Amino acid sequence: MKLPNPFSLREIEHPLFGRRPVAVSTLWRVFTVNALVFGAAVFVLILSPATVRNHIRFTELVVLVVGLVATLAVDLVLLALVLAPLRRLATLMGNIDPRRPGQRAPAGNWASSETIALSQALNTMLDRIETERRESARRALAAQEGERLRVARELHDELGQTLTAVALQAERVAADFPSQTAPLQEIVATVHHSLDDVRRIVRELRPEALDDLGLTDALISLCLRMEQQGALTVRRELEGGLPPFSSEVELVIYRVAQEALTNALRHSRATEVRVALGRGEEDTVVLRVTDDGEGLLSAPIRQTGGLPGMRERAILIEADLEVANAPGKGVEVRLAVASNHESA
Repeated sequence: MKLPNPFSLREIEHPLFGRRPVAVSTLWRVFTVNALVFGAAVFVLILSPATVRNHIRFTELVVLVVGLVATLAVDLVLLALVLAPLRRLATLMGNIDPRRPGQRAPAGNWASSETIALSQALNTMLDRIETERRESARRALAAQEGERLRVARELHDELGQTLTAVALQAERVAADFPSQTAPLQEIVATVHHSLDDVRRIVRELRPEALDDLGLTDALISLCLRMEQQGALTVRRELEGGLPPFSSEVELVIYRVAQEALTNALRHSRATEVRVALGRGEEDTVVLRVTDDGEGLLSAPIRQTGGLPGMRERAILIEADLEVANAPGKGVEVRLAVASNHESA
């Protein structure tokens, strides 16, 4: 069987990287470097006037030691250049952040065949992992939204109707027994207050405005509701004429804004929050939620403040999520979505 020439620079059509020279294996590269170095050392010895006597002199010993050190130094430098792509690949593998998908190992034009094989295997594995993660997140979030919808319907249909019936019954009893009007009216007021709480919870579980009116009106409704819940001023900067998104993308944008506003209301002690939605750079639509609170002061808040959930939702629609934290000055949550995004 005829073996291919390991030193050939013949171009081939690579399925991933297009036309490129045939990659030489690391084994042949190391062998070639060593052969060149030691061949050059022998050639220098042949041409040099240096001799070694039977009883070696000190000067001859010095020449041999210096020549050996020089040869090893040259060999070390050349081997470092040959193995540099492997070190760069190892560094990349150690720095891959699962929260920032899309990182891939490049294939250098002069990388060895082993390095190219490792890069391809790593990239294939990352593709598979990211695809599975998106699908898992999509299934989990779809189940979560389905459960929220079910709970919202049960609260609205069952608990809401029950509280309404209690309020009507109390009003009828108050009409029949005027002496008990005051305590019964207090009961009616408490029931109506509970009905308002149920309606608020239902709206948080399933934003009806998002389904009926669209993303911008849903964000306006969300901001007004957050202002009513606490001593918080919400400034809206919502740009019009934005490109249409799928319902999945709109839901992710809405949930990220909702989570960021909830964190500002519950954890940051902020007095003002700015919610901005508009066009960004490189054909993107950017959501920014910025507060003037205390920032994320501790790790438990980072874990319980909904940040992992926001990151999972961003990965689901292949968006970029950044959380800029300035302790004592506030937090900015930034979500950038490609305007031409098409949800699967």
